[in-house]
Amino acid sequence: MDKLKKLELMDKILRELDDLKNSQTSVLKKLAQIEADNINLGVGLLEQKLPDLHAEVDSGVTIVTDLHQEFQEHRDKFYTENNLAAVQDPTA
Repeated sequence: MDKLKKLELMDKILRELDDLKNSQTSVLKKLAQIEADNINLGVGLLEQKLPDLHAEVDSGVTIVTDLHQEFQEHRDKFYTENNLAAVQDPTA
């Protein structure tokens, strides 16, 4: 695989990681809403299980966010080390 194709694939993965982070954030918001609704409802099962689920999803958001940042740094290093700016913009 040539370097430009690798860069394109890295950019695609970054977009997918960002989408994953947004999806997990949406799940976290839905969980928070369920937890808020259950304050009025007072179902013990939900009171018992939702905090653990909330913590798991929150942990997933943190992991994906960290991975996105680390992979962005990896991609940027690859871009710089392979002088891809000159290849993408031949006038540079």
